[in-house]
Amino acid sequence: MKPAPTAGAGTVYLLPTPLAAGSALATLPPSTVAIARKLDYFLAESAKSARAFLKELGHPRPIAELRIVEIGHHPDPAAIDGWLAPLAGGVDAAIVSEAGCPGVADPGAEIVARAHALGLRVRPLVGPSSLLLALMASGLNGQSFRFVGYLPHEPQALAKRLRALERDSRGGETQLWIETPYRNERLLDAVLGHCAPDSRLALAIELGTANECLLSRPVAAWRALGAAGRPPLHRRATVFALLAAVHPPQTPVGRQP
Repeated sequence: MKPAPTAGAGTVYLLPTPLAAGSALATLPPSTVAIARKLDYFLAESAKSARAFLKELGHPRPIAELRIVEIGHHPDPAAIDGWLAPLAGGVDAAIVSEAGCPGVADPGAEIVARAHALGLRVRPLVGPSSLLLALMASGLNGQSFRFVGYLPHEPQALAKRLRALERDSRGGETQLWIETPYRNERLLDAVLGHCAPDSRLALAIELGTANECLLSRPVAAWRALGAAGRPPLHRRATVFALLAAVHPPQTPVGRQP
């Protein structure tokens, strides 16, 4: 059984960050900004990004005086108790990723799990999630969906994985994934080469920026555009979403339904 929150202990805040530089005050609600400005201790995926973010928020203390611990892309499990130790004395902390929501396609889940085990209060704050924004704008099924992270790079493994995701989505489950931006074009080519013409593919490109582009159409329509007609994806942060068409079962020849 999870212990009750420890009296007098600090809170772990999950502090979302904007998806585009310079948009923090336009993206985050005032309540989230107000909490961030009160905190002095941050567990950040990238210390450099966190400093820029807190400066943009107008943190009242000099940024150099804040305690910012860099946890990296893959936090060291052996270090987590040390990172959370100040909270036993009443210090509040925030987990901050480079963009979006900590623990959702970004580091933080292991720290949150340990915080629960230690009886610390965990409080998620409102802010942007590229996955949910992409799903909202896709026109695909938002009642049943799955984020599958990154897909394989090796061509045969990638083709096999795409076919499996498409097969899984025939039950109505939207499949979401991301890729390292410089591999986006290659991944799009693979999707168009291996998925069925009537499956729907949505691309959410550079969400939250002035260059934001949201497109959703059947694979056949994407193919018809040709490479020249598609939006460029190279080095542009993109969320992919796929939903296969549902085909009615076929009645055997010579048998009445």
